[in-house]
Amino acid sequence: MGQDERPLLLRVDPHRPDPAILRQAGRALREGRLVAFPTETVYGLGANALDADAVARIFAVKGRPADNPLIVHIRRPEELEHVAKGVPERARRLMERFWPGPLTLVLPRAPDVPLVTTGGLDTVAVRVPAHPVALALLEEAGVPVAAPSANRSGRPSPTRAEHVLDDLGGQVDVVVDGGPCPVGVESTVLDLSGHIPVILRPGGVSREALEEALGGPVAVGAPRELARRSPGTRYRHYAPRARLVIVAAEEMEETVRRWLWRGARVGALSRRPLDLSDPALLVWPVPGDLARYAHELFDALRWLDSQGCQVILAEAVPEEGLGLAIMDRLRRAAAAEPSPAPDAGP
Repeated sequence: MGQDERPLLLRVDPHRPDPAILRQAGRALREGRLVAFPTETVYGLGANALDADAVARIFAVKGRPADNPLIVHIRRPEELEHVAKGVPERARRLMERFWPGPLTLVLPRAPDVPLVTTGGLDTVAVRVPAHPVALALLEEAGVPVAAPSANRSGRPSPTRAEHVLDDLGGQVDVVVDGGPCPVGVESTVLDLSGHIPVILRPGGVSREALEEALGGPVAVGAPRELARRSPGTRYRHYAPRARLVIVAAEEMEETVRRWLWRGARVGALSRRPLDLSDPALLVWPVPGDLARYAHELFDALRWLDSQGCQVILAEAVPEEGLGLAIMDRLRRAAAAEPSPAPDAGP
């Protein structure tokens, strides 16, 4: 498909997707084409995980480094043997508890999975999505689907079909529009290769929930060589065009004043009202509930970008439950460009 062409746009009911509509998208995947589709976390850019040429197109379209592994999506746990081998018992316990759902397990790669899909690694990242549209599409495709987020690498992840079109446009063959994604941040990536399970990327399943299910400790973070196994952890991620700065809640109003005084157009993600009125300030009121904050995060970053903000000040949250995933995304976005203190100039 040419750069200026529009993809085939298929709109479906997110709760009761029509199989006849999704049949076109499933056929496209089997034929080696790229299909963007909603999951419960974010929109994915899908290709047949067993087709090396199709998967290579994902990397080209996203501008994604070839050593950054992809997540393979399957319809049901029984299909795991087609993409992974040597599955440990604790993985099966987690599958029973959290699949379908936003949990990705890093396991030994099955021989049929090409190395391009795993970023050249001997492990594969796998999950069963919980979104009705994603599951119906996998059913129609009849193949495992490799799917990173459907955006240009480094940009905020897409939680709506229009985000996909904004970022990738005619480089995608088919876009399935199933409305906004309910979770809004990516899946948790859990590596089970060591003695202690390690969260390589916090996400939609909390550390606390994993520890309860396993009956033991789960570590967060990993040495560089282990983190290589995780999609979405080693490169610039989630960044708006504006500079992003993380701010403690009690310092938000004063920090906003400093950036405004310097002449910046400011966006603020704040959980408390700001006693400020300035045409150069745009405030996205962040819900107190962490699940809603996670759901709205990427939407907010994209909207504030579209309004021409030069700096986005994001309120920090406690790193418990979904707060761990929210702070992970904010730190990665803030690290994309050094963010000096406001009095140093925006």
